[in-house]
Amino acid sequence: MKSAGILGIGHYVPERVLTNSDMEKIVDTNDEWIRTRTGIEERRIASDDMDTTDLAYEAAVNALEDANVSAEDLDLILIATVTGETLFPSVGNRLQHRLGARNAASMDLAAACAGFMYGMISASQFIQTGAYKNILIVGVEKLSKITDWEDRNTCVLFGDGAGAAVMGPVSEGKGVLSFELGSDGSGASYLYQNQGEFLQMNGREVFKFAVRQMPESSMKVLEKAGLTKEEVDFLVPHQANIRIMEAARQRLEIPEEKMATSVKRYGNTSSASIPIALSENVKNGKIKDNDVVVLVGFGGGLTWGAVALRYGV
Repeated sequence: MKSAGILGIGHYVPERVLTNSDMEKIVDTNDEWIRTRTGIEERRIASDDMDTTDLAYEAAVNALEDANVSAEDLDLILIATVTGETLFPSVGNRLQHRLGARNAASMDLAAACAGFMYGMISASQFIQTGAYKNILIVGVEKLSKITDWEDRNTCVLFGDGAGAAVMGPVSEGKGVLSFELGSDGSGASYLYQNQGEFLQMNGREVFKFAVRQMPESSMKVLEKAGLTKEEVDFLVPHQANIRIMEAARQRLEIPEEKMATSVKRYGNTSSASIPIALSENVKNGKIKDNDVVVLVGFGGGLTWGAVALRYGV
């Protein structure tokens, strides 16, 4: 069976910055309250004329260039999102056409903030069996369009953006080493969006779930891969809340400088948060060839997923 890994990666965030000071003018909140409880200092908001597929396109182009793979060489496009322009056609359909990926099948995956994990593992199965060679996965959200900007408990949390990876066959011992995917529909009422309405969240219950699940899933994928905590070079958790992220980091006993912390600049970008954070830390040299990286996320559903990955081709 072939090994499946990341051939190239990229990300994109909108230009408009919405700071905590800006939020103070929109709802009854303040910078200190937001920072101490979430770690967020600012977030990016897409313009009215930029929608989900536009964000996905920018990140996808960056990832394809980084992988040195042409759009025509793609076999499959998987989009992790809950904010597509329409229920159908999918963002995958729209992106496939815009990229000119005429040989690629496409579909969207809806697993909220864990969506990119679901996309990565789905892609790895196609690659490992030899069915497909080059697969583009994009985690993308325009959460600003489903956020209630009068609800101070949620509007301070979310931002827009996209992260993308091209996956394909890699050298033996590299790529995806192990994974865990999970679902618990009994928590559906904790984080959801009804069609045509704003997203709703029970922050207390989501927090309780996440601080338990993130460290647990991280440990499980290490055990499955036959790795110890000491062998982890970098941790890329879902960028939802610094306190939740810290719970995972402390359980793995990883120093602060070995954990991605883009939440302070982008807020919670749902399915885009892990690939954005991964892309940034590859490009700034913090994640290097042959590093063992743990990716772990959780989201509405409730859903969760984790991957142990040896980076490189």
